[in-house]
Amino acid sequence: MAFPKGFFIGAATAAHQVEGNNVHSDYWLQEHMPHTSFTEPSGDACDHYNRYAEDIELLSKAGLNAYRFSLEWARIEPEEGRFDESEIEHYRRVIRCCRDHGVEPVVTLHHFTSPAWLIRKGGWEAESTVEYFCRYAAYVAEQLGGELNYICTINEANMGLQLAAISKRYMLMAEQAKQAAASGAKQAEGKVQVGMNFEKMMENMKFAAMENAQAFGMPQPQTFVSARTPAGDILVMRAHQAAREAIKARCPHIRVGLTLSLHDLQAQPGGEAFVEAAWEEEFRHYLPYIEGDDFLGVQNYTRTVYGPAGQLPAPQGAELTQMEYEFYPQALAHVLRQVHRDFPGDLIVTENGIATADDTRRVAFLQEALAGVQACLTDGLPIRGYFHWSLLDNFEWQKGFSMTFGLIAVDRATQKRTPKPSLTLLGSFAG
Repeated sequence: MAFPKGFFIGAATAAHQVEGNNVHSDYWLQEHMPHTSFTEPSGDACDHYNRYAEDIELLSKAGLNAYRFSLEWARIEPEEGRFDESEIEHYRRVIRCCRDHGVEPVVTLHHFTSPAWLIRKGGWEAESTVEYFCRYAAYVAEQLGGELNYICTINEANMGLQLAAISKRYMLMAEQAKQAAASGAKQAEGKVQVGMNFEKMMENMKFAAMENAQAFGMPQPQTFVSARTPAGDILVMRAHQAAREAIKARCPHIRVGLTLSLHDLQAQPGGEAFVEAAWEEEFRHYLPYIEGDDFLGVQNYTRTVYGPAGQLPAPQGAELTQMEYEFYPQALAHVLRQVHRDFPGDLIVTENGIATADDTRRVAFLQEALAGVQACLTDGLPIRGYFHWSLLDNFEWQKGFSMTFGLIAVDRATQKRTPKPSLTLLGSFAG
């Protein structure tokens, strides 16, 4: 059943994961360290930088009416204070390509990667980053704001706290059972919505400090996906608020929000206090910082279950995705309803998807997840769109190219695109 006219049915990407050759970014440097935790470098990625028109056309032909993608700060401001006009023009062409195909462009200003110079100046724990991010947002608004209606400032602004908790837990597991560190890594990696390689990170710790010092001038650089302190967590929110005000001052018509990584938190008897504490950390403590936003981007992939002793593994025999998540498409509707209880504003599903080599499972996941969204709409929730992660099989951070999230397959040798049945299915939901 199709969604109402005006409801966004789209797919999402992130610049570093699809464009290729993001050479001025922190991730590029990390990927090329001698003892990197990345299984492989991003390289040309999906060459989306050069092939965006082909990809947007495939999206549009399948019936999708919106595309969420990120602008790459490291391209736009490769050196502190020097903005590259040719890169802004590139993104202007991407936006206009969307418009030419009847596709609404929804842009994200920061999707995990940062300019290397920003990290050298203290990164996402430094007070100066609030001002730098605000200046970047203002520049984008001045240059492109007339062509945009929606901007997500920061992708998964809560990711640093999630990583801090998981890193701490993984260190504990590794110390308790060094002989079983590999199994501990798998468990930890399946609990965070970004491709991490904890086992390799542990192995490389003794080399990482020296190589980080060479690349960034400090042994523990504060990238966006470093384990974050409570002060750094709030600093990200202040950067978001500053960017929102800068955008609104220049382009009042633009609807501005951020996105959060949210799990469907479920309690077995005795686990209620764990769920309450987790929801406070994952979502509720951000409410004062987003109450002035025009929408909230909800990103969900699975559920997390708690018992009387804390977090539980996936049930025995449960289907797991390539990312070690439990296959649980019902989670999305549960999260939307939970968010709506605390945040009365508009909601957009900015990411939801599944890493699998079997597209029939992606089709099944989509059908179930979208049925849940439709039920939420019927009950009056102000949901404005659904963006599937991801448009393309792409570079899944430290996991490399082994995780296939895409609605379109990409041949790594030739860059040939092959749409999957799931792309056609998603398009059939557009009003």
